Amino acid sequence: MNIVPVILSGGSGTRLWPLSRKQHPKQYLPLVSDKSMLQETILRLNGLDNFIDPMIVCNFAHRFLVAQQCREIGIKSPTILLEPVGRNTAPAIAAAALQSIKQSDDVILLVLSADHIIQDIEAFHKAVYVAIQQAQAGKLVTFGIVPTQADTNYGYIKSSETNIDGAYQVEKFVEKPNLKTAQSYLEQDNYFWNSGMFVFQANTLIDELTIYSPDIIKSVNKAVDNAILDFDFIRLDKQAFTDSPSDSIDYVLMEKSNHVVVVPLDARWNDIGSWSALYNVGIKDDNNNVISGDVITKDTINTYINANHHMVATIGVENLIIVDTPDATFVASHDKAQEVKFIIEKLQNSNRHEGGIHRKVFRPWGWFDSIDSGEYFQVKRLHVNPGAKLSLQMHYKRAEHWVVVSGTATVINDKKTFTLNKGESAYIPIGTTHALENRTNKSLEVIEVQSGVYLGEDDIVRFEDMYGRSKE
Repeated sequence: MNIVPVILSGGSGTRLWPLSRKQHPKQYLPLVSDKSMLQETILRLNGLDNFIDPMIVCNFAHRFLVAQQCREIGIKSPTILLEPVGRNTAPAIAAAALQSIKQSDDVILLVLSADHIIQDIEAFHKAVYVAIQQAQAGKLVTFGIVPTQADTNYGYIKSSETNIDGAYQVEKFVEKPNLKTAQSYLEQDNYFWNSGMFVFQANTLIDELTIYSPDIIKSVNKAVDNAILDFDFIRLDKQAFTDSPSDSIDYVLMEKSNHVVVVPLDARWNDIGSWSALYNVGIKDDNNNVISGDVITKDTINTYINANHHMVATIGVENLIIVDTPDATFVASHDKAQEVKFIIEKLQNSNRHEGGIHRKVFRPWGWFDSIDSGEYFQVKRLHVNPGAKLSLQMHYKRAEHWVVVSGTATVINDKKTFTLNKGESAYIPIGTTHALENRTNKSLEVIEVQSGVYLGEDDIVRFEDMYGRSKE
């Protein structure tokens, strides 16, 4: 029996702004190591038997980012399932189950979130094997995190007291409690944090959802049947998936089915839902600070500082969260850091890009960084991956001047094709068809100076694109 890791990677992670933003959320960031959280989620499966390459359910806008991060860690054949709209966990998991049984009738799904930290890998693997045994017996398995404190940020699972081969029957799911109730749960040994991780046979899940949420199965089955294979991606049918009710798997199934069991997990788990949570799992210095980047401190204690873009210096501060990015700096006390949602709302209401987009924007061919801008001009640094190519395109309202600073560029400029080496440049007039390509095995760096009355990214007419974007 094959076991398919299903990794849910559709969240926006705005509570970790300004690092995490809508176009580049936390699961794609290296927050606790030199690997992204998605990559860490995949890599912690190493050593488990009978596991095949993962199925990743993600936002359509993040598809190239997911593919690139899989390639970086040697995952050659992931199934990347694209959600046209967010519909919560039940439709996402149902789509993964229906897609998986297209490839095999006998498959077990291990459903994980892309943004969890699990530090005790051995304990995690042992719990997974227990859960697989239960799933083979027809159970719907959820993992219950053994609580380490009275926490009001999590829902809870109450289990029976009878251990059946390492699992317990679930008596009930409990919403996020108040502090007094959470403290009473901590004093008992049959209440667990609800982790949002699951194991079940794909066919069992579909059968149970057909009973308890037939509308979801009907819509999602149509979305999978009418899905389009687009390069390495599977695009779920937009209309059918949009028609699905938007509900969590807990609400529509796990709280209602009689076949649900919980496997305790004590593996130093954290869902990194806030800056304080990230501080708690970080490596502390002698002053109890967690520091990343170019930082100088004096008389600074109990503080989280992330400064990977500019030098940050602090004197005489404590209990702070300090996060510096190229276009925004966030400073908050530990006890107020969760109110970052207020900042996001203000940015969205003001239509400011900092709420959802980084200065550095990733594209399937590499990335660009908007270095400077003003009235009628913008300067970008382009990084083009080996073998990659920007689309053959044209702009109505801007001209461009390219200067190669490293590598070798192949340029199409109107009807001419030529090569630019380091220090050489080309001018692209308004309305001229053009393309930029890296035909070498080394990265290409280009400074692009745009000039014109309008410099928005939507002033692009694509004629040809190796990534299929000319069809969008």
